[in-house]
Amino acid sequence: MTGDILERHERLSYADKIIMAPMVRIGTLPMRLLALEYGADIVYTEELIDWKLLRSTRKVNDVLKTIDYIDKTDGTIIFRTSPLERSKVVLQLGTSDAKRALTVAKLVENDVAGIDINMGCPKKFSILGGMGAALLKQPEKAAGILKTLVDGLSIPVTCKVRVFEDVEKSIELCKKLAATGISAIAVHGRTPDERPQHRNRNETLKTICASMDIPVIANGGSKEIEKYKDILQFKKDTGCSSVMIARAAEWNCSIFRSAGLLPIDEVIKSYLKLACDYDNSPSNTKYCIQNILRELQETPLGKRFLDTQTLEQICELWDMGDYCRAKAKEFSSLGYTGRFDVVPERLSQLGGGAAKRKLEEEAGDVLLMRCKFIRNSYPDDQSLPKSQLNKWTRENRKKLPSYTSINEDKLFRAIVVVDGKKYGSTFWEKSKKWAEQGAALVGLCALGVIDEATLTNDGNLLS
Repeated sequence: MTGDILERHERLSYADKIIMAPMVRIGTLPMRLLALEYGADIVYTEELIDWKLLRSTRKVNDVLKTIDYIDKTDGTIIFRTSPLERSKVVLQLGTSDAKRALTVAKLVENDVAGIDINMGCPKKFSILGGMGAALLKQPEKAAGILKTLVDGLSIPVTCKVRVFEDVEKSIELCKKLAATGISAIAVHGRTPDERPQHRNRNETLKTICASMDIPVIANGGSKEIEKYKDILQFKKDTGCSSVMIARAAEWNCSIFRSAGLLPIDEVIKSYLKLACDYDNSPSNTKYCIQNILRELQETPLGKRFLDTQTLEQICELWDMGDYCRAKAKEFSSLGYTGRFDVVPERLSQLGGGAAKRKLEEEAGDVLLMRCKFIRNSYPDDQSLPKSQLNKWTRENRKKLPSYTSINEDKLFRAIVVVDGKKYGSTFWEKSKKWAEQGAALVGLCALGVIDEATLTNDGNLLS
């Protein structure tokens, strides 16, 4: 990572910048860091809904060297950021309430360079929740949200809007929002009803920019942007201070390189390295690569890629399997358990060691192991731990396993009884079914049906 990415600025400037736009499921940490490596000046997160962040807990991840905002209910990562992007990352917030928006923004204020309010998303989910483009029809409310944030935060506040058919109405809205004290405004040159196939209203953007006293960030030009110099042309055509790029960056993140585009295989390998470095979820990693491959998903390599389920399987296709396994082994040796760190509120307040002792105390005569059930490790139903345990009991003429479950704070643990003995995993799962599979896995290991070394190599058994 280059030194300029590490440089800390007291206050982010939005003038004369090339920016990676907020993109759903694309704007996660690995892609943001890749965009910065390739030359982006500022990167936006995907839109994060306020109430999701409100139910999260902030955790310093000493293994990954990140700050994680973790969903208290299921342990999933809502937002992960690295100090490497601290002075360059803007968190885009989906909200319809000024007070709630400020509460959330204060939570993340020290971990990001700025806050942006999404006022342009035309998706049904956003509009029904009073967010996104719904705020364009409520300018007083939109301005109130921005004013509350500007007055309550020490970092810059921006918003992203779409234009109206009426140019003067667009200018009026932008001026009203600018009057709240925001640092910049991003304007997508299409109306909420228009889609990518419609022409971006570059002349409207130019007129808006000429009317404003704050930086205007032009957005919506990806259809015209195929190489770096097209970014500069789009900036010239719109007359805007800066340019924000979405789909062109999604398809090939090296669009930010002034030296020119890189082959997509090289981009994918660079992206996968970051996905491994930051334990990115397989599903999100796969989604991002699908958007890079696009029509190449129909090639032999693309079809093999579509069949992958794990991060390791994806990496193997680009000769990154050894790197993926090495990182996983490194993380495991340092005690990193990823999404499996989640525990009910009652135990989380005790801390790691105390929580484990409390769990063992409550378990009584149950044999506990640090086994975790990873669905992608089992290609079919017959290979699932419960199926294997049922097969073992039948072959050994034992009574079929029986399961009991424990439910706390929407999290589950299970205990399985096999031949009069009880087995369970120390990990809490977000579903009863997965908890039972984890307990069955412990039973198989204790009975010698599955070797502990195999589980450790597969990442199912932690030291």
